[in-house]
Amino acid sequence: MSHTIAVIGGDARYLELIRQLQAIPGANINLVGFDKLEQGFTGLKQLEFSELKPEELDVLILPITGTDNTGNVETVFSHETIHIAPEWFGKLKDTAIIFTGISSDYLKKVTTEEDISLIPLLNRDDVAIYNSIPTAEGSIMMAIEHTDYTIHGSRVMVAGFGRVGKTIANKFAALGAKVSVATKSSAELARISEMALTAIHLDKMADYANEYDVVINTIPAAVIDRKTIQHLPTHAIIIDLASKPGGTDFDYAKQRGIKAILARSLPGIVAPKTSGRILADVIKQFL
Repeated sequence: MSHTIAVIGGDARYLELIRQLQAIPGANINLVGFDKLEQGFTGLKQLEFSELKPEELDVLILPITGTDNTGNVETVFSHETIHIAPEWFGKLKDTAIIFTGISSDYLKKVTTEEDISLIPLLNRDDVAIYNSIPTAEGSIMMAIEHTDYTIHGSRVMVAGFGRVGKTIANKFAALGAKVSVATKSSAELARISEMALTAIHLDKMADYANEYDVVINTIPAAVIDRKTIQHLPTHAIIIDLASKPGGTDFDYAKQRGIKAILARSLPGIVAPKTSGRILADVIKQFL
């Protein structure tokens, strides 16, 4: 079965994703927003957005960031400004599938109104768990780069014990760090203790802040607040992995002279090839 696929925008992960999609028998792939690439993709069509025919598409793949709330698409490999209007979505086939990383309110609204399937890939458990590995490795890289002490023996606090938090806690513990994990869930607190890590209720995190060398936040809420930061030792570093704007009071951290980094999209930075393959594997399952 043939599929007409359009990939609009995307970062370094999408270069590997496109290579993987090329292996799909009968795939007809159109690229928009990749004109700055020094080396193109042999056999694929590189188009301007205005040249793309939505009524012919079976699959539309948007960047990890999807669109903003006015329909603009971020393009890393192009100078072209791409705006996708609601009426453009209305020209897609009823059977078309749209893939994105995360879904904006704009995307949710237009796809609901037009009754089009929208798949936010980063919301899927399988993608999030696979992506947690390069995220954890990127966190380790940043901790090494921005500190003058070893991970081994460091006191590390991980805020959140979801799909990413579990992997990060495991990886840092495997390197010999003394890992604590903060969460509100009693079941998660029990699991943390079972893993021989230190379990701390999220509401009590500030009470132990003076013990941390590295704080890693995975919770998309204001949890690394003024109360916690004011008790951190001055040599501590905060690595915030939560979606923008993060869960850290960055202004107060700066006032205290504590380095706080909003580290978004680590999989695309530290392991774009692996991350692109993860996305492609899930898309190929749908096809």
